[in-house]
Amino acid sequence: MHVTRRKRGAPPATAPHLVQAVVKAVLRRRGVLFAVPLLYLSAILVLAGKWSLDGASPAVVVGVTAAFRRRHVPAPGSVYKSSQVFEKLWPMMEADSNHTNALKTAWHKKSGQTWKPCTNKRLTNTAYLGIPFTGLLPSNGYLIIEANGGLNQQRLSICDAVAVAGLLNATLVIPMFHLNSVWRDSSKFGDIFDEDYFIESLKNHVRVVKGLPEDLLEKFDHNISSITNMRTKAFSSKSYYLQKVLPKLLELGAVRIAPFSNRLAQTVPPRMQRLRCLANFEALRFSEPIRLLAQKMVDRMVMKSHSLSDGKYVSVHLRFEEDMVAFSCCKYDGGIEEEAEMERVRERGWRGKFHRHGRVISPEANRRDGRCPLTPLEVGMMLRGMGFGNKTLLYVASGKIYNAKKYMAPLRQLFPLLETKETLASADELAPFKGHSSRLAALDYTICAHGEVFVTTQGGNFPHFLMGHRIYMYDGHAKTIKPDKRKMVLYLDNPHIRWDRFKRQMQDMLRNSDAKGYGLRKPNDSLYNFPMPDCMCPQPDG
Repeated sequence: MHVTRRKRGAPPATAPHLVQAVVKAVLRRRGVLFAVPLLYLSAILVLAGKWSLDGASPAVVVGVTAAFRRRHVPAPGSVYKSSQVFEKLWPMMEADSNHTNALKTAWHKKSGQTWKPCTNKRLTNTAYLGIPFTGLLPSNGYLIIEANGGLNQQRLSICDAVAVAGLLNATLVIPMFHLNSVWRDSSKFGDIFDEDYFIESLKNHVRVVKGLPEDLLEKFDHNISSITNMRTKAFSSKSYYLQKVLPKLLELGAVRIAPFSNRLAQTVPPRMQRLRCLANFEALRFSEPIRLLAQKMVDRMVMKSHSLSDGKYVSVHLRFEEDMVAFSCCKYDGGIEEEAEMERVRERGWRGKFHRHGRVISPEANRRDGRCPLTPLEVGMMLRGMGFGNKTLLYVASGKIYNAKKYMAPLRQLFPLLETKETLASADELAPFKGHSSRLAALDYTICAHGEVFVTTQGGNFPHFLMGHRIYMYDGHAKTIKPDKRKMVLYLDNPHIRWDRFKRQMQDMLRNSDAKGYGLRKPNDSLYNFPMPDCMCPQPDG
């Protein structure tokens, strides 16, 4: 190892000079074995206040800072910087008068891609099914299922139960709803859905009754829980139901499957798929109180936007509730206080789930991978970049937004004509629905279904079912903006981005959503999300 000796008569090395020499040695990758111990010792002395760098040159300070405080530099898109980007772009957004009227130009019909519902026709068309339809055979027994979760998880269970009842030639008892510890909604089937309409719509295909007959109740001592619970595995096949459930049904006269969420495979024979279609898109309509208020709210949205955009409006499903933010393990700009609050929410709701041995949580990786819920600000910036001006009527469907005063303010700044359930309906109108999250979600669902544009910001059953319904309603096009969040976080990572560049990126994303609006179901996809081609038939243009 080469060591430079001090010349005779030269002044002794000062602390800054010594530190500078050590840093240079490290940076040049020379004399490392000698420099590292000295560097460590120097750090201790400097941090302990024994030496002062006040007289050191800027190069020395920079070198020491880089050496001692070398930290991990987050990859692009890892850190929430959207507030900084907004602060930079807001003056340009206000001054921009060249935005397009995106409500009129967002969607483009593609030649030869018009689809129409045809479920009833296919179910009764003997030539299509290849077997003659002679009416329902005598029932093999009663099928009882328990639907758990929120509104659309319950919907999934109900529709799958119809398909299973059709397969087993069973009589379906109106499903029971499990009181979920998260949703805390005590609503029964008839509080949310129209029971009589459901039974009538299915009568030619599946028998549905409101309860078990008295003689069967006596057999089980009037206790539903005494009926054998089959405890079916998730995504069970047709064969499982025929080989395991049907024999028990024939033996006992009734079987119970609880819970029933996701208990049927995505890919099943065509007739079972048709029954899923019939149940979801035709037979399940909301109860009269929900339908009446929801229609009033849709009419109000149309009236408010009539002079601005011919009655068209944008609906956004915003998932930024406290539990969603906490569960995502993402960091925003609330600092240490927000992080501590989210940790308390996680521990209260999931009790140690996030601290299990071997579990590694990386908020940075979550954001880069597109797993973080978009903030209201990010949604607003995206829509303004896409060409939706500040006179666009916006409906926000959500639960209670986390720290709403802070996080909703910039969205209202971007879209002053913003409506929610609470602003669109009076307190008296909403009173019967308070405390019933599924009924409130049904109002949101209806208003979002009728918007010209629907924006989904996070996964889940609500946007999946709604996109499927919109495809069914709008000739095969979902008319839905589904942002690529992996790209979004990169676009929002640069506080110095130009407004014109940001607009181009957002408009590319809108075009991509338009192109993907039409989509056929793939083998492992859900029919409720992609109803083509199982529930719809292609129609010739013109």
